[in-house]
Amino acid sequence: MAKNKETDINLYYMNGQAKKETLDDIMERKKAKEREKRIRQNQKKVEDKFDFDTETVIGMTNKNNQKKQEAKRVKISKQQRKREKKRKRIKFFLKIFILIAIIVGGIVFATCSPIFNIKNIEVINNNKVSSETIISLSGLSENQNIFKFLKSEVSNKIKENPYIESVSIKRVIPDKIQIDVTERTARFSVPVLGEYVYMSSQGYLLEIAQNELNLPIINGVSTSEEERKPGNRLNTEDLEKLNVVLKIMSIAKENNLDTKVTSIDISNENDYIIVIQEELKTIHLGDSSNLNDKIIKAAAIMEKEKGNEGTIFVNGDFYKNFKPYFRQKV
Repeated sequence: MAKNKETDINLYYMNGQAKKETLDDIMERKKAKEREKRIRQNQKKVEDKFDFDTETVIGMTNKNNQKKQEAKRVKISKQQRKREKKRKRIKFFLKIFILIAIIVGGIVFATCSPIFNIKNIEVINNNKVSSETIISLSGLSENQNIFKFLKSEVSNKIKENPYIESVSIKRVIPDKIQIDVTERTARFSVPVLGEYVYMSSQGYLLEIAQNELNLPIINGVSTSEEERKPGNRLNTEDLEKLNVVLKIMSIAKENNLDTKVTSIDISNENDYIIVIQEELKTIHLGDSSNLNDKIIKAAAIMEKEKGNEGTIFVNGDFYKNFKPYFRQKV
């Protein structure tokens, strides 16, 4: 009986020991699992820090990847610039199109709307030629659209009148036309077929009349009588001589003689001849040199020989001991 008790005690003890060892094993396994888990977590952290495929470390990029990324950025930048240029180009052409559309629409409206029909035509700065004549020459009329004519064409039509030197045409929106003219002034008369044609200081022939209008007569012109008609101009030779005549008249004015000049003969450029009928004098000036001295000398002789009909000669060279003289008519 005693052996049985001992045996039972040993078995109980052994069973308890077995159970105790089994719990330790379980605890050990749990710890082992926890260690494995921590190792795996640590390995994952290391793998997160190190990319072994691309050899990239967090915060650092290798040279190959830098080049790839830079090339990618350049490519994207070029594409963006290209898109931006295209966008600006489209925007520019759109603005041009809108502007053209506005202009075309404005033109259509202006040329079709009765608002812009002419209601008043005004002529200014005309003295010799009447406003009615100028308007008639222009070809403009009331109720005509203010934009449906060319200024140059209208100006040329008006200048068909020899007295009109220049024309300026102004559109006064919405319905008025203003015609500003500059007229030529008759300064001389030129004989033609028993009559006279008035002439401006620029040599333009203006109007044929039966009297000389108290203007100095220019005799001896080389322009043919067929060409001496309104609207024409003296030929080149006569125009050159006319420049000398203008100088003569300017100096004569300084000596109070210009209003007394009856005629000037320009047939010989080496001897311009002035007739002053009021003083019964004819003056031979010679060529165009020293005109001021010559006219002053002629005026002095004229005053000295007042009332005596005759000819004054100042057509020599004063610097070669030439002395002006008067030859009385017998």
